[in-house]
Amino acid sequence: MFRINVKWWIGIIAFVLSSTPITFAQGDALFKAKCSTCHQVFKNSTGPKLFEVRKKWEDGGAKPGTIFQWVKNWQVAVAQDDYAKSVESWSPAAMSTFPDLTDEQITSIFDWVDSQTEGGDQAAAGTAVATPTDATEEESDLGWVWVVMAVIFVVIILAVGGVRRQLKAAAAEADGTSFDPGMSYGDEFKQWAWKNRKYVGIGGLVIVLAVIVTLFQSLYSIGVIDNYQPSQPIAFPHDMHTGVNGIDCKYCHNSVTKSRTAGLPTVNVCMNCHKQINGRTPVQQEKIAKIYEAAGWSPEGAGKYTGETKPITWNKVHVLPDHVYFSHKQHVVVGGVDCKQCHGDMTKMTETAKVQPVEELNKVEGNIPLTKRTLTMGWCIECHKEKEVSLGSLDTKKDGYYDEIHRRLMNNDKKLYEKYLEDGKVTVSELGGWECAKCHY
Repeated sequence: MFRINVKWWIGIIAFVLSSTPITFAQGDALFKAKCSTCHQVFKNSTGPKLFEVRKKWEDGGAKPGTIFQWVKNWQVAVAQDDYAKSVESWSPAAMSTFPDLTDEQITSIFDWVDSQTEGGDQAAAGTAVATPTDATEEESDLGWVWVVMAVIFVVIILAVGGVRRQLKAAAAEADGTSFDPGMSYGDEFKQWAWKNRKYVGIGGLVIVLAVIVTLFQSLYSIGVIDNYQPSQPIAFPHDMHTGVNGIDCKYCHNSVTKSRTAGLPTVNVCMNCHKQINGRTPVQQEKIAKIYEAAGWSPEGAGKYTGETKPITWNKVHVLPDHVYFSHKQHVVVGGVDCKQCHGDMTKMTETAKVQPVEELNKVEGNIPLTKRTLTMGWCIECHKEKEVSLGSLDTKKDGYYDEIHRRLMNNDKKLYEKYLEDGKVTVSELGGWECAKCHY
């Protein structure tokens, strides 16, 4: 059968390899990872619907290729094309920039979007409110690739199996032994498995254990996010503010030393500087104009407040479960943890805040190298194990809280204290930082 139809099998393989599900899978994954937070396919959301958006831009008179520039950096597109400027005024929320996307990747997104049917795809059903987990999981989900590879392997296995059976029949005929060519693959496998039952049993046990381990490991990825970066109503370049201008993080996030939350700066904090600074370029002036609108400030003449304010609705980036307690004050003031340990080096970030992958955090000079994924329980526990409260004796901190711990250890369990100091530092875990009630209600 396989010798007669070899051309047919080769044709199937060629068709599978030349088909486009990989491109569609790439567009699907990229849409859900990059676009679905703000866009839907058939319905306007934070951003406009994307179905046939290329045709819409073409009919609107946009220059060829402008839509690709819009996705990569909408500010450049606005400066170069009038239609892009009209799109920018569609929503007060500024679009995120994606300079890492190629034209081919952007095309795959649009191809996938245009292939959808209204009411029949998940994107149209409401991915505008996709969770960070959805975006992260879908980014690495290339299901179609695995389907294509599975089909190819099945075809190859069937072809090789047919040839093997013919060779086995020929060998049996030459040796004068019997071989039933009508035996099914199932019967042949049973016969082989029984003959090699010892190895089959060991292999089956290994497979079962591997499946159980894989299932348990997959549970650790539930609710875990990396690189989550929601769009914000006003683009805020951290590298310009804290990097070039040297503004301390605590100037804007002024409750970080007083409260469990770092807090967002009020528009009045922004106006402390931006009453005098209204931008050097049209793009900068357009961004700062949104601050003026929120504050109710008219820059005309000497400038004055009109009283007509408009609240800025920022989108939350870091979200902890309700049963987890985290205090910025305790970590920043008492623990002496630098902001960059958790948030990365903000002096080099042109984009608004995002959940930094642990690999990126480990590249920051002065950070404690960690291995667990950001914002997971293992990440916190590992940091508590490595982070020192004090180098040497606790009484060197001259802090009331630690002075009391120092006194109790010296009076009640001096040997335990000496054990703590064997590595030259006292860590958070040694002072109860691993107790469940420290972080959980």
